[in-house]
Amino acid sequence: MTEATSSVITPELIVEHGLKPDEYRRLLEIMGREPTVTELGIFSVMWSEHCSYKSSRYWLKTLPVSGPQVIQGPGENAGIVDLGDGWAADFKMESHNHPSYIEPYQGAATGVGGIMRDVFTMGARPVANLNALRFGDPDHPKTRHLVSGVVAGIGGYGNCVGVPTVGGETNFDAGYNNNILVNAMCVGLARTDKIFYSAAKGVGLPVVYVGSKTGRDGIHGATMASAEFDENSDEKRPTVQVGDPFTEKLLIEACLELMASDAIIAIQDMGAAGLTSSTAEMADKGGVGIQLDLDKVPQREEGMTAYEMMLSESQERMLMVLRPGSEPAAEAVFEKWGLDFAVIGKTTDTGRMVVSHHGTVEADIPVATLADSAPLYQRPDELTPPKRALLPQWVAAPKGGMLEALETMVGSHQLCSRRWIYEQYDHMVMGDTVQRPGGDAAVVRVHGTAKGIAATCDVTPRYVSADPAMGAKQAVVETWRNLISIGADPLAITDNLNFASPERPEIMGQFVGAIEGIGEACKALGYPVVSGNVSLYNETNGVGIPPTPAIGGVGLVPDVSLLASLDLKREGELLIVIGAEQGWLGQSLYQDIFICRLDGAPPPVELNEEIKAGRLVRSLIRDDGIDTVHDCSDGGLLVAIAEMALGGNLGVELFEYEGRLPEHAVWFGEDQGRYIISAEPSRAERIIERAKLLALPARIVGRTGGEALVKPGEAELPLAQLRTAYEGWFPRYMG
Repeated sequence: MTEATSSVITPELIVEHGLKPDEYRRLLEIMGREPTVTELGIFSVMWSEHCSYKSSRYWLKTLPVSGPQVIQGPGENAGIVDLGDGWAADFKMESHNHPSYIEPYQGAATGVGGIMRDVFTMGARPVANLNALRFGDPDHPKTRHLVSGVVAGIGGYGNCVGVPTVGGETNFDAGYNNNILVNAMCVGLARTDKIFYSAAKGVGLPVVYVGSKTGRDGIHGATMASAEFDENSDEKRPTVQVGDPFTEKLLIEACLELMASDAIIAIQDMGAAGLTSSTAEMADKGGVGIQLDLDKVPQREEGMTAYEMMLSESQERMLMVLRPGSEPAAEAVFEKWGLDFAVIGKTTDTGRMVVSHHGTVEADIPVATLADSAPLYQRPDELTPPKRALLPQWVAAPKGGMLEALETMVGSHQLCSRRWIYEQYDHMVMGDTVQRPGGDAAVVRVHGTAKGIAATCDVTPRYVSADPAMGAKQAVVETWRNLISIGADPLAITDNLNFASPERPEIMGQFVGAIEGIGEACKALGYPVVSGNVSLYNETNGVGIPPTPAIGGVGLVPDVSLLASLDLKREGELLIVIGAEQGWLGQSLYQDIFICRLDGAPPPVELNEEIKAGRLVRSLIRDDGIDTVHDCSDGGLLVAIAEMALGGNLGVELFEYEGRLPEHAVWFGEDQGRYIISAEPSRAERIIERAKLLALPARIVGRTGGEALVKPGEAELPLAQLRTAYEGWFPRYMG
């Protein structure tokens, strides 16, 4: 076998591969020679921000990642938490931002496909998909096209595979005009005695390629995801992968069938950086070398080079290390499902990744160095200056009444119904969806049991922009509150940290602040981080996105017959708000919609108060049979009540506020740590007394009944009229 001759590595070629001059010098020191072009490509993707986390690893290590419920924390394809009785939930959230901006349908579709592979790689059957989407100003010329393509891509892939899309969030802000965010989350269900990992332990073991054939799509996808956009971004369209959901469905079934045997020693999804990252990570975790013969890789295009095959991000592919002798049985499984199967190499005791093609060694790299020697940067950070608290009396009241203001707010793009989106997703396939999109959290049953997995995702970027630590803390707590609101035990989070360029100190300061806030909240709540993704360089021509640390939360419902939901269910019940009221209008949607700006500090989060209120609410659901709960968040108290009324198609008589705060601040302030509960009058006083024993403020704010929202001194607002405003914006916008 001959060695590849070094092509001329020019400064321009190094820049094209995203390596800084000092990084290339580091590569030369490691190799002791000039690399081949294939080796340069391999290092460029493995050292990319997307794969190496070189700007974020230092800070990520400060997050809490363990707990009695954690089976697997960060470092594998997905995080895993224990559900009891031999069941486990696998989950992760990941970004596909850059591809979705360039080619929205395929970018979003392959994001869904990739996150599902992360989950079933570990032996779990995907049972729920969620997504967190951020688009630009609705009036921006690209926004409608991007919304249409992304939603179609998510629905097209998830629906075809047959995994329900059960929840998510979609928001609009001019800060995302030139760099949208598409964060995909998947939750899977596994048996605790059938969890699979990626460490290729053992020498002389067959390395097997399964799934679709390799093509030229997605080459340099990881590098593209680690660079900012400019006016030539559309030229990057060839780096966007093309997905095939039907093949993914076959791949899920074939892998799960083989996992029922003892054939698999290690398994890894070929995600970002494709064959390169999967081989390097498996070999490094197993402490072995790996030898690949690219002549044996199934290819769908003629004349592919070693460089192209190692960097291709073609979809629906997996890499396995099998027990010797199990190859024929494994091949029979994949042939049955109509998928490619090829033994393309073996593990070795050399500690090196040796890649040959047409009898020539195209790459010979020390595995440990490739996997772990990426630069680790502790970049300069400049913390965001704190904003002063905004007193509620400094924010003008609406010109009309509160109900007129409410109608305007729920009819805006910030607060209107997202039904147009989620009705394009099949959220009932598999037959185990217990709570559908539109509530505080979705719930899917653990098949054949009374247990349920609850899932939600959230972040409020305007809070994070104003105060990264407090805003990120609020994002964690909001997911915790969402899970509590339906009666779940919050178990753990996954995160998707979307920021602009870390090479700018003010952006790195946002990141550092957000990590601080996430860590503080997770530690206090016993709600660790078990998986996640960092997406940096989300900017175009130096203009960055708002800092967006999306949080996905997963919880356990011990008995799905004891669930609460937000929709009002019975007439004559009293609405009780639990939690302190300060009339916080800083960074509120009320301020954004009626004052047309965002000033002041975001609402503070008091973790001890959150814990007290959350435990009380969960106890009321579990022990007292309360079945109507909604947490109070965007838009404040009156918006939350309106969502409850519309959910149950039942009106509310609002009681007059008799406190000292300005009325509009009471109804639209975004104070944290609050829940609204609907209960029979005979139980309402007992609930208030229980709250007072915990030093939690609580008061009755209304009574259910009728077909309108009724408030003293104002014209009533019929639910039909409110629903027209709430449901109308999206269909009108999308035409």
